Amino acid sequence: LIPVKSALAPACYRSAVPRRIEPYRIKVVEPIPFPDAGARRRALEAADWNVFRIPADLVTIDLLTDSGVTAMSAHQWGSLFDGDEAYAGSQSFQRFERVVRDLTGLPHVIPTHQGRAAERLLFEALVTRGDVVPGNTHFDTTRANIEYFGARAVDLPCAEAADRALEAPFKGNADVAALERVLASGDRVPLVVMTCTNNSCGGQPVSLANLRAVRALCDRHGALLFIDAARFAENAWFIREREPGQGDRSPRNIARDLFSLADGCLMSAKKDGLVNIGGFVALRSADLAERVKRSMVLGEGFPTYGGLAGRDLEAMATGLQEVLDPAYLADRIGRVRALGDRLHAAGVPTVRPPGGHAIYVDARAFAPHLDPLDYPGQSLVCELYLHAGVRCVEVGQLMNGRPGPDGVEAPVAQDLVRLAIPRRVYTTSQLAYVADAVIELYEARERLRPLEIVDQPHALRHFSAKLRPRASVDDGARDAARAGAGGGGL
Repeated sequence: LIPVKSALAPACYRSAVPRRIEPYRIKVVEPIPFPDAGARRRALEAADWNVFRIPADLVTIDLLTDSGVTAMSAHQWGSLFDGDEAYAGSQSFQRFERVVRDLTGLPHVIPTHQGRAAERLLFEALVTRGDVVPGNTHFDTTRANIEYFGARAVDLPCAEAADRALEAPFKGNADVAALERVLASGDRVPLVVMTCTNNSCGGQPVSLANLRAVRALCDRHGALLFIDAARFAENAWFIREREPGQGDRSPRNIARDLFSLADGCLMSAKKDGLVNIGGFVALRSADLAERVKRSMVLGEGFPTYGGLAGRDLEAMATGLQEVLDPAYLADRIGRVRALGDRLHAAGVPTVRPPGGHAIYVDARAFAPHLDPLDYPGQSLVCELYLHAGVRCVEVGQLMNGRPGPDGVEAPVAQDLVRLAIPRRVYTTSQLAYVADAVIELYEARERLRPLEIVDQPHALRHFSAKLRPRASVDDGARDAARAGAGGGGL
């Protein structure tokens, strides 16, 4: 899938070897379902045109998320047998704590059952009503948790992120000048959250230089700096590839530099922890750690297990070590890049350059005949499932839009469709199948149809909203449909 001599290929691929190969052997296999076209259509209709509601056994290639769908290694499976299930102070927690401290340099390590639990605990301890929490770009659960505590989440992506076709190295960076204006505005800003890599901007990385600039602003204005470290290892690899002076350094040492700039981090280990469940908060402040621990006993459990079994802590500890293996990261980033480059060569509009964990298709450019409030991203998601049994997710109007006080929904800035690649799960030929399916659909893109929302919750509506195809309407009827888009809230 990737040209051996390509300038975009990692150095380990630019060799005399005629083909790159995966740096692992497959020990266990799982059958893939192949529902026919009729079964796929019935499943989508029964799911009310929301692929979150489709049973997994009716999906051929599942790119809905890269979270918690990792294939664990033989060492991780073996470590499950070492799990110490003591309620408090287990040996498994002690090992996990040592691994996280060594990786991050942060002394206070608090496990949680997944990333959104880490978000809730951190924001409960730091955020009050009326606060402003800026970041490079908040993802959906981060934003929802901030807003739950009455604060306002503010996205400050760098200018390069707005040009989806631009081949810039660090489009995940924060806009430093905009951040300084927010910090100097007079609003209370308890913390800044930098997501590395920047998921909502296409899985794009953040540079060390940008993080240092953000750190300096936080110090000047008295705000804490936290890293959302779900994909820290992928971000470290991009720094190694792209940032001047970093090319000869190990991913582990680069990751330590990332964490050294922060007052703490929160992590969904279901991504770069290479596990199916788990997360953590790591902190410099003993006082803040105590506040978090007092809160977590009510909802997550005792602070040395955090809602997890000891075997989960063992698997996380092993995964956090394995993820920084250069051979693994070269294959991981190269595999995603290969898929993105093939789609790009076929004319499919995608966020460039390819990110670390996913390829993001620009749905508005893919289907220009659809209005933004026709939910073009969700339409593309549904048609790709109907066409090939490939499930992915919309990151756009359905995920981020919402009706205003007057019931009218305004278009959001972008409509992307994320093809999230699970770690160590799909082979090169299976990703080639995905590429073929997307290219075939692009060649027949006029068949994408407008959708409308039938029912939706107040928050995180993309998980459970019900939709249906909408018949073509004139502009006046579309305006009426916009005004009614808020109907059905729970």
